[in-house]
Amino acid sequence: MAQPRISAYLPPDIDPTKAALAFGRRALPKLHEELQSPELLMQQRALMALCDLVHDPEKVYQAIALGFLESLKTLLVHQDQTVRQKTTEVLSVMASHSIGREGLIRSGVISALAGLLDDPVDICRKNTHQIFDRLAKLPEGAGGVLRAALIPSLVLKLKTELDEIQELILETLSNCLRVEVSEALAAGAVTVLKERLSHPSTAIRSKAAWVLLEISSHAEGKIAVCKEEVIPVLVSLLEDAQPEVQASSTGALMFALVKPQGRSSAMGAEALPPLVRLVAEETSKARLNAIKTLTLLAELPEGRQALLLHRDTFQRCLEDPSEAVQRAADIAISVIDWKPFCSRDLF
Repeated sequence: MAQPRISAYLPPDIDPTKAALAFGRRALPKLHEELQSPELLMQQRALMALCDLVHDPEKVYQAIALGFLESLKTLLVHQDQTVRQKTTEVLSVMASHSIGREGLIRSGVISALAGLLDDPVDICRKNTHQIFDRLAKLPEGAGGVLRAALIPSLVLKLKTELDEIQELILETLSNCLRVEVSEALAAGAVTVLKERLSHPSTAIRSKAAWVLLEISSHAEGKIAVCKEEVIPVLVSLLEDAQPEVQASSTGALMFALVKPQGRSSAMGAEALPPLVRLVAEETSKARLNAIKTLTLLAELPEGRQALLLHRDTFQRCLEDPSEAVQRAADIAISVIDWKPFCSRDLF
């Protein structure tokens, strides 16, 4: 099925000619002056030229030192859509460099971008979410998104945004929710993410499962995942045709099944057969997580009894080239082989 694509091309009535650059050290200061010009065409041309320059991290460093970020923050609310588009593009390119990410975080760009979440121009919103995604990869950036109270808005946007923007939102959430989940849970994130698990896009299904993994790494997140009956849906994704979806779903299950109610829900959803198949498949990306998840299920009497029939599968994992898989398999075998203590054993 055809999907809409966000075009970065400018409207046909805009003069695409870039501003003429001054020579040497005067280039960036001259562009800075033109950005603050009251003439719209001069601002547009300056932004187009700046888009090319900021691909060089040295130019990014110089631009930040010259105070460009304050001027760019002002242009984010410009009434002209081309100015907003090119401004967010400049900031997005700057955020692709480490020096740019640090500068954007320090200057408060995250809060300034919040107003563009409802921008009528698709490419402006896409650039905005791309900036959030790149900044949130740093702990300071994830903290900035949380402090700007953007998590509830990002969760709600998952319901309405275009697919390619949803992917960026999920990436941002996965980094932010590693730090704090209370706002996301209050905004109904688990329910929204549960719906995304059935999305036709492989990337969205995989990323949604990964965000649920991050949520389940917190105690309150585990409770919410169990309460919203997400575990049966995650179990169904273990047989997804895409390895990335299998791996993310298995990881989310691994964290959620720490809770006793999570293990009971997984057993009720018949999680054992697909998990065992993932363990038996030597090339599976989900193999390590599947072993750890089955180890948790082996703590239940019915799980241990069922997995005794598959002990050879775990035994073969001891020869896996990955030391992590070997260790996980060794632990799984010890749990499966465990027998309850009985006083009769003393005689």
